[in-house]
Amino acid sequence: MKKSDFYYDLPKELIAQKPLSSRDQSRLLCLDRQSGDIRHRRFCELPGLLQSGDCLVLNDSRVIPARLLGKKDTGGVVELLLLSGCSPSGERSETQSATTWMCLARPGRRVKAGTRLFFGDGELTATVIAEHDEGKRLVEFDITEAEEFYRILERLGKTPLPPYIREELNDPERYQTVYSRCSGSAAAPTAGLHFTKELLLEICANGIEICSTTLHVGLGTFKPVKADDISGHKMHSEYMQITDETAAIINRVKSSGGRVIAIGTTSCRALESCADLDGMVSPFEGHTDIFIYPGYEFKCIDGLLTNFHLPESTLIMLVSAFAGRENVLRAYSEAIAERYRFYSFGDACFII
Repeated sequence: MKKSDFYYDLPKELIAQKPLSSRDQSRLLCLDRQSGDIRHRRFCELPGLLQSGDCLVLNDSRVIPARLLGKKDTGGVVELLLLSGCSPSGERSETQSATTWMCLARPGRRVKAGTRLFFGDGELTATVIAEHDEGKRLVEFDITEAEEFYRILERLGKTPLPPYIREELNDPERYQTVYSRCSGSAAAPTAGLHFTKELLLEICANGIEICSTTLHVGLGTFKPVKADDISGHKMHSEYMQITDETAAIINRVKSSGGRVIAIGTTSCRALESCADLDGMVSPFEGHTDIFIYPGYEFKCIDGLLTNFHLPESTLIMLVSAFAGRENVLRAYSEAIAERYRFYSFGDACFII
């Protein structure tokens, strides 16, 4: 398939610049992937759209203030966007590192291997230990304790909002889900931004299981598809974890005939990375670079709750694989006509 098969024209004024004052008051477009039928709801109505015995799978990753502004040892300014923890050799590690990170560096061409970096008047220092393509640099911070690193990062770092959001965010917690727990993402798993703690309690009270996976959102979120033939696109790997407890809950629900509903494309990618042909999930900690596009046969998920995504992105390709490209583009066209809000702080889509 061609990248252009996933293009749609979005008026710029429909790109949401700020979150709503109440998370669960977002609009919710409901799409039946078999019939193509579309209904319009509010997100707070989600509990009534679920069934007892269903299971929601959340991504509990927490966005770190991954944007660091500092200086090089030459006195020039530098900006880093922390993408993913690595081993000192630059290989992806089976656990998320706090000492060595793959970063996007600006200005990339002027940040050479061996350059010393200073942040917060020297409170945090680092060395560039390797240069990679696309402006990426492997950076080793002069700190050994993960907790101390994240404490300093909370003080010095800034929330890395997507480039299409031009307004400052007054409350950084609005770019976090209410259930975020594991620090490590460079961008929010935005489908979960609509949930409130009260809504989650209501869902549980209705006999619906809730469990969590972790997938730290990294460079793949920012990387556009350049290949005209989408099968030539290569995803960056991202750290993920599915615990024994989560795997047991999902497998119990699958065995009893319940529906597994992924909250966001990140949860979907994590589950599909670890599912066998019968849809059973195995515990896992490591990395995934799974790229889901039309033609992919889903093994685990029965439903998907997600936001509205950029044209020609890997995310709209994943949604099209699940619901059908024609259904998705028609739903997007109707959402535009109905003046839905798009992208990270926008409205949601429930596909079942």
